[in-house]
Amino acid sequence: MLNYILVSAGAAIGGALRFGISSYIQKNISVIFPYGTLVVNVIGSFILGIIMFYLNEKELIGSEFRLFLTVGFCGGFTTFSTFSYETLALFRDSEIALAIYNVMLNVILCLAGIYIAYLISKLIG
Repeated sequence: MLNYILVSAGAAIGGALRFGISSYIQKNISVIFPYGTLVVNVIGSFILGIIMFYLNEKELIGSEFRLFLTVGFCGGFTTFSTFSYETLALFRDSEIALAIYNVMLNVILCLAGIYIAYLISKLIG
């Protein structure tokens, strides 16, 4: 039961933070491209990398806190379902180039975010 509470609490915090960051970015950048979702996905990938490649591998966090941060917070913070919807909407609206750009940026930059976290974890570890 505790695991469900930890995941729920982490997801609530991550989701609220995702909403705030994504909304702020979209409101302040007047374009059709979903930069808010891209930014939170990259940040979330980086955070997950730090948690798993540094904190977890160095055994600096327990399994309960790891669950709170990874499945809960990062799961609530990152927005793959929103990314999928926004990409489909771009395709549907005949914004083919933007849809492909969205997929490429999300995949490449999120992989870069987690890889940079891996490298930083190795440097400071």
